[in-house]
Amino acid sequence: MTYIITEPCIDVVDTGCIDICPMDCIHGTDKDKMLYIDPEECIDCGGCVPPCPANAIFPDRLLQRQKVMVAWKTNGRAQARLSVFPTRESKK
Repeated sequence: MTYIITEPCIDVVDTGCIDICPMDCIHGTDKDKMLYIDPEECIDCGGCVPPCPANAIFPDRLLQRQKVMVAWKTNGRAQARLSVFPTRESKK
C-alpha cells in the first residue's frame, strides 16, 4: 500500500507533507506543478495527510472509482498521468 497525492495538489505544492514524512518519500522540485510520493519508499504511515492544505493525499486502497492525477518520477523527471482506482468498499 501507499499514499497517493491527487489532483488538488496541482499548483498548490505546499511542502508541509515533505517536512513531516519520516521516509523522505515525497518529492518534487520548484518546477513541478505538484508533489508525488514514491511508492517504493512510502511506509503507509499517513503522517503526510494532516499537514496537506489541499486535502490531496489519500491511501490508494480508499480511493473511489474516479480519475485522479498520479505523479511519479522517471529518470529524474517528474511526470503525471490520469488513473482510475477501484471503488471504496462501503462500511456496513
